[in-house]
Order: sequence, then C-alpha cells, then structure tokens
Amino acid sequence: MAFLGLHPAITSRLAGVIGFTFAYQAAFAIYSVPKQTEKLYDLAGSTGFITSTLLSLYYPTVRSWFTSGPSVPLSLSLSSHHPRQLLASALLLIWAGRLGSYLVQRIAKHGSDSRFDDLKTKPAIFSAMWFGQALWVTLVGLPVFLINAVPAGAHPALAWKDFLGLAVWAGGLGLEVLADSEKSAWRKAKDEKKHEEKFISSGAWAWSRHPNYLGEVLLQHGPPLLALSLPLAASTKYATFISPVFSYLLLRYASGVPPLEESAEKKWGKDEKWRKYAQDTSVLVPWPLGLGKGKA
Repeated sequence: MAFLGLHPAITSRLAGVIGFTFAYQAAFAIYSVPKQTEKLYDLAGSTGFITSTLLSLYYPTVRSWFTSGPSVPLSLSLSSHHPRQLLASALLLIWAGRLGSYLVQRIAKHGSDSRFDDLKTKPAIFSAMWFGQALWVTLVGLPVFLINAVPAGAHPALAWKDFLGLAVWAGGLGLEVLADSEKSAWRKAKDEKKHEEKFISSGAWAWSRHPNYLGEVLLQHGPPLLALSLPLAASTKYATFISPVFSYLLLRYASGVPPLEESAEKKWGKDEKWRKYAQDTSVLVPWPLGLGKGKA
C-alpha cells in the first residue's frame, strides 16, 4: 500500500526504519523508567540518529541478513549507494555525533539533568518522554531516511539543489560552532577573572540571544534541500521540511529558548544591562525593523 504517493517498496523501507527508531528508544526506556534514571536519555537520542541513519542506508542488506540468516553475507560497501545518499547520511551522522558528544559529556559532568527531576518519578510521563525522543529522531531524520529509501538507481545526478543544501547545512553548523566556541572562550575568561560580565553579549551573541539554536535551525534545512531532487511527488518532497519546522518549534517554544530565558529573567531580570540587551537583541532570528526583540 502506497503512502504519500510513495512506491510500496519505499514505504516499506521507511516503515522499517521508523519502527526500529521507536523500538530502539523503547529498549532504553524499559531499563531507564523502572530505575528512574535519565543518564542514558541523551545517549539514546544521539545514537538513535546514528543507528537509524545507518539502517536506512543498508536496510535491504540488513533485512535480507535477518530473514535469510548468516548464510547471506552482510555487505557494508558504499559503492552501491548514490552520492546523494552518502552525502545526506554524512550530514546527519556528523551532526548527531557532535550533538551526542556534547550531551553525553554534560550528563557525565553533572551526573543528572534537572529537567527530569520530577518527570522521572512518574512512569507514564517519563515513558512518554522516550516516545517523544523517538518522534524527534523520526521527524528530524525523515529527509535522510527518505533519500536512502529511494533506490540508488532512481536518483538523478547531483544538482544545484544538493549543493545549496550542503552550503546551508555548513553555514548553520558553522554558526553553531562559532557561537559555542565564543561562549566557551567567554566562560574561560570569566573563570580566569579576566572580566566580570554576567552574560555573554558579544560576537554572534550581539545579534541573537541564542545564535547556537539559530545555527541548529538553519542546518536542519540542508537535508530537505537535498531531498528536493528526488523523483517523487512535490508534496512528498516538501513534506521533508517538517524537519526544520519541528526543530524551530521545539527550540523556540519548548525545550530550547523558554527555559533559558526564564532562567535569565530570574538571575538578571532587574539588571539594567540585561534589560537593555534583551530589549535590543533578537531572541533567535535577527529580523529587520526590530522584530523578534524583547521578551521571548
């Protein structure tokens, strides 16, 4: 049965990858929910992207290996894939690796995550958090999963849309890396008593209060641009832009900007420098004419 106008074979591959994605998070939840621990949550998220991406790339081979047994060689050659598939997969793997490295180091350093202090004691809600993470992996990874689900022989040659997608992804990642490095340098200088600033407001942080999140949203537009070259219905290809839209909504209105802005208001709400910075600097996107400035 076709889905969104897709060939049944493509639908089957997508369903297999998405099913694995939810099963992977469920496996971690089965262990973590009874123990009321969030220590594996970020690890499961980042490795969920990595494993699902690799499965989408080698789905026919892995499926044949499981259905036919070890008698069928498990070939992991890259030569059978289209350059677009390899490129899209590399973008997602690099991003997931970088994100996972940061998140895992954070939980290892602090030993816990305050976001889960109350949630992990409520099994139903904590279980839903793992389901939500599976949904996150699915929606963000959808463009790459779809690109890999289309047989290599059906892909057209790389075109300007692919290179545009690569450029947008690289630009977004560059902004995120720049913002993170600027904040790390700022914190190091503060620890060394080289300044007494309460918050960073220079560099990329001078025109966005959360430039790292802005870079994140920008880079998520890369894979959907690569998917625009697929020989599929326009509605199906444009549906992959749910990835950056979902990322924007998640960061701007849920787990990203709101808790940080709330924390900042509690710390510096009466500080004149913070009030001026918040009033003059965009929350996320530096829109013209002063749009996006002020309170989140």
